[in-house]
Amino acid sequence: MSVLTFKSDEFKYTFPPVLKSYAAHTSTIKGNSEKTVCEYLLDLRTFFRYYLMKKAGEDLPMDEFEKISILDIDESDVRAVTQRLILEYLMFAGFERDNSPTTRLRKLSSLRSFFGYAYAKVHIIDSNPTMDIDSPKKAKTLPKYLTVEEAVKLLDTVRNDKESKTRVRDYAIIALFLNTGMRLSELVGLNIPSFDRELNFVKVLGKGNKERIIYLNKAARDAVISYLKIRLDPRYVSTSSTAFFLSGRDQRISNKTVQWIVYKYLKMAGLGSKGLSVHKLRHTAATLMYQSGKVDIRVLKDILGHEQLNTTQIYTHVVSKNMEEAVDNNPLADIKFNNKKD
Repeated sequence: MSVLTFKSDEFKYTFPPVLKSYAAHTSTIKGNSEKTVCEYLLDLRTFFRYYLMKKAGEDLPMDEFEKISILDIDESDVRAVTQRLILEYLMFAGFERDNSPTTRLRKLSSLRSFFGYAYAKVHIIDSNPTMDIDSPKKAKTLPKYLTVEEAVKLLDTVRNDKESKTRVRDYAIIALFLNTGMRLSELVGLNIPSFDRELNFVKVLGKGNKERIIYLNKAARDAVISYLKIRLDPRYVSTSSTAFFLSGRDQRISNKTVQWIVYKYLKMAGLGSKGLSVHKLRHTAATLMYQSGKVDIRVLKDILGHEQLNTTQIYTHVVSKNMEEAVDNNPLADIKFNNKKD
């Protein structure tokens, strides 16, 4: 991605050259996706708004804060940033903007990336102000996921939605999530040639533009075959695009459309109150595979496309939690030894 081809005017005209140069570096040299680069830029915009507000000696209400332009930020401003200012900004993010530890951790990561670039790559600064800042502690939470029964109910809900003209496509989308654990971006990015001729596996482009192979089980293969009969029928599809999943306009389906499909069927299946999302279907696939007892954690790491094993190990905690709950639900669990004399 080049920063000069941002689709949104928000990114074309609201960022100064020093941040655009950083964005170009992270996309072309480091290979970060456009989505990741945009998230970094939005975090940096919030930080430099805070910098300008403090530089002016003001404390603005949030509606005014959001209107601060950072277009005039230059290298001298980057050099003026101190570790203390960053720490104060993280406190501001927590107390004034009600950012969670997870969000503040992401914001600090964006700052580390930018100031690391400014220090080590373009030598704008003589020292990195983020160097010795400890990361906010992230609360450890187990991933939400569907049980086998709930997953089957979700699939049945899609299958039985006779009024939907896109039922076969939508079923294939949800079946792939639940059976392969692929990411949303990976599913949306699928092309017809991504699948091998026998439909035994599919190539996906994961984080950092890294390609990997995901094998298809019988359920996923059957869902893909059913959708391909419609996808390749010229009576229904007029596009020459190789995109696998198409929208109603015969264009590559968008992230938002897929998210809407998943939310729609979760609600129809009576699962809308569980706080689930597209990403939780990925958690479901991973959890159910590991719970089967037949998938090694290292194999699961490769299936999910995780860089580090410790990212995958959360699913071992899920199983441990289930074991704990199973023991607690033993009918004998509430019987206590009574040492009192009659």
